[in-house]
Amino acid sequence: MKAMTVREITAAVGGTLLCGDPDTEVTNVQYDSRAVTDGSLFVPIRGEKVDAHIFIEQCMEKGAAAFTEYDAPEGLKKPLIKVENTLAALQRLAAAYRAGFPQLRLIGVTGSVGKTSTKEMIAAALSKGFNVMKTSGNKNSQIGMPSTMFDIAAENEAAVIEMGISEFGEMDRLCDISRPSIAVMTNIGTAHIENLSTQENIRAEKFKITNHFTSDSVLFVNGDDALLSELAGKQSFATVSFGIGADNDYHAEEIVTEGFSTTFKCISADKERSFTIPALGRHSVTNALAAVAVARHLGLDDDTIQAGLSTYKNAPMRQQIHQCDGFTIIDDSYNASPEATKVSIDVLKSISKGKSIAVLADMLELGTKSAELHRGVGEHLADAGIDALIAIGEQSRNTAKGALEKGCSEVYTVSDNDEAYTKLREIMADGCTILVKGSRGMHTDEIVKKLI
Repeated sequence: MKAMTVREITAAVGGTLLCGDPDTEVTNVQYDSRAVTDGSLFVPIRGEKVDAHIFIEQCMEKGAAAFTEYDAPEGLKKPLIKVENTLAALQRLAAAYRAGFPQLRLIGVTGSVGKTSTKEMIAAALSKGFNVMKTSGNKNSQIGMPSTMFDIAAENEAAVIEMGISEFGEMDRLCDISRPSIAVMTNIGTAHIENLSTQENIRAEKFKITNHFTSDSVLFVNGDDALLSELAGKQSFATVSFGIGADNDYHAEEIVTEGFSTTFKCISADKERSFTIPALGRHSVTNALAAVAVARHLGLDDDTIQAGLSTYKNAPMRQQIHQCDGFTIIDDSYNASPEATKVSIDVLKSISKGKSIAVLADMLELGTKSAELHRGVGEHLADAGIDALIAIGEQSRNTAKGALEKGCSEVYTVSDNDEAYTKLREIMADGCTILVKGSRGMHTDEIVKKLI
């Protein structure tokens, strides 16, 4: 973070300095009190269970300044800035900080699934041609994305920012902060449909990533997605489609998997070029096509792009492959949606040489469509020819039903991760491949840790 004074911060957020030296320098912004150090600005967020204002004095003892929504207790010496709402103040400060880098090439990435892997692929493709900052992990929310802005440094030439939403109005706020001039939309699925009601609503909200576009801006869309393909060519700014299908501006042919790498031929209007990525699955090829398209748009040559793509690594708990003694694990335990789970099932099938086992937990936030969507995943699993399913949780009983109805004979339903692990140890065979996936709230990474 480029240092800011407390005076500058107070002005940026329209706050009132209750105490402390206004010339104090802030070198990082934290909303987790455990991460606070000397020079931090602590932003206490009021949650449903805990009001983080209770940690202000503790953070000041570590040398931090802080926002507050309340009056100052007596005896404080570190800067305390009173604001109406600490989350809104964090977002205003992030917008002001971002505005200090007008020449930065900022690429926003959104979509129902695949945001993180696409973000990582684009950042890798750009990494040998630019000094790149990218979203750390999955910090794409109303709190996480604004805090990511403070990771921008003077030496950064490009930033790849993940932007996630679950409710109406959230993308407006994220765009007001980050103001991307390039955006990538990965797909429109059913994640968060409980709040947004329809896929058309999801598309409309995510399309707001273009709110601050100018005539020079470019939107890259997955043309294999029926809802996104409708956006191409109909905007006042340029749109570029990518995907496996031949009608995309960037499409792939001759996809070949060898070991844990995939080679494909990228075909666009003016050239054909083969690329190799250290990742599996057709979805990874789609992500790579987006990365190539963005990198070329920013002026990189194909050799530089390939050198960058070779450095790609899956983010933790996102289709990470672990080769253990006698079996292989695909750790995709970070989160789950129906679309992403089907993709992971296909990857499981593609790399399995022995018995294939899917350990699938509940997919959350699916609302009234939950039973239908879980059943669809089970049907897909059976159609893909997966040998065994362990379904965790109440909603995943519908996954089990779908798999059984489609002819998968080895299906087990369990109530929690401990039962799933016990059953898995019973049915594992030498040389088997295991997929572990579920919504974040199901904590299926516990199973992976036990296996490893």
